[in-house]
Amino acid sequence: MSYGGLGTHSYVGPATFIEHRSQVFIGNNVRIYPGMRIELPSKDSLISIKDNVSIGQNFHAVSYKKNLVISSGVVISANVFISNVNHNYKKLGISALKQELISRDTKIGENCFIGYGAVILPGTHLGKQCIVSANAVVHRTFDDYSVIAGVPARTIKKYDKETKKWRKVENV
Repeated sequence: MSYGGLGTHSYVGPATFIEHRSQVFIGNNVRIYPGMRIELPSKDSLISIKDNVSIGQNFHAVSYKKNLVISSGVVISANVFISNVNHNYKKLGISALKQELISRDTKIGENCFIGYGAVILPGTHLGKQCIVSANAVVHRTFDDYSVIAGVPARTIKKYDKETKKWRKVENV
């Protein structure tokens, strides 16, 4: 079975597992290094990787009944996990694996950089050119031109268009 779309001049290294490969759309000039694991447990799931994206080794992505979009120009370091689904856990006495899944659209904006070992949780929306530090656990919406770090992740710097400089963000 082939990908839903595979653009020109794209390279996909040997994968460890790809479920429903036809629901994965890969743009032009994309490099995905070995060890990718893609899980799409339903036929209405979608992963879209736009043009000029580089993804490091051991990338893991899960999409269920919503879209997971990686926009153009994104660089993803090795050992990164991105998902748009969580297991429900609220019913007592029933394993989380037996409860319904909760899915939310997840989008990585244009020209973002995601550092080594980062985890991008369901419902995350990164604006344009966000920088995510190594090992950050990211969940929520972040403005364009933000530097994001920590567990849980928060904005530590933003680009100031007036001064044309990156400035620290004071978080309370």
